Amino acid sequence: MTPLEQLQQEWAHEYETTVKFIQRFPHDKNEYAPHEKSMKMMPLATHIVEIFAWPETILNKEELDFAKGDYQPTILTTPAELLTKLENDFEKGKKAMKQYQDNIDTQRWTMRMGEQVLQDWTKREALRHSINQIIHHRAQLGVYYRLNNIVVPGSFGPSADEQSF
Repeated sequence: MTPLEQLQQEWAHEYETTVKFIQRFPHDKNEYAPHEKSMKMMPLATHIVEIFAWPETILNKEELDFAKGDYQPTILTTPAELLTKLENDFEKGKKAMKQYQDNIDTQRWTMRMGEQVLQDWTKREALRHSINQIIHHRAQLGVYYRLNNIVVPGSFGPSADEQSF
């Protein structure tokens, strides 16, 4: 199995897990944040969902420059919109990974803010970072769910809510 094929498998697994989280997104908690410095629940969930399209940018471009406006955050307001965006962005990312022909270990990808380089990775490292971001922010969303008495789905086995004691 090639490194890209391995990442594709992980990507699909993280998608399936994320679907369970997004399906439980509450319709009335978009503005919830556990702390004033915390991201609100809907923007957090939207960010998680958007990451599934990142392979399209990582594999088809050499860089992402925030100063040029290469990225504009998506504004969603309903759980249905979240689920649709997740499905669409997953398909975009999956298609980009299937079509990519170059070596992900030698091709570079840069994230910048104008002249300031924020990250400079191989495309493989950038894809790995994307998966890490999904897992990290999904766990954060799980804490928001817990604090709001929303059943937390399992990510790597059953959650405490799914276990019978």
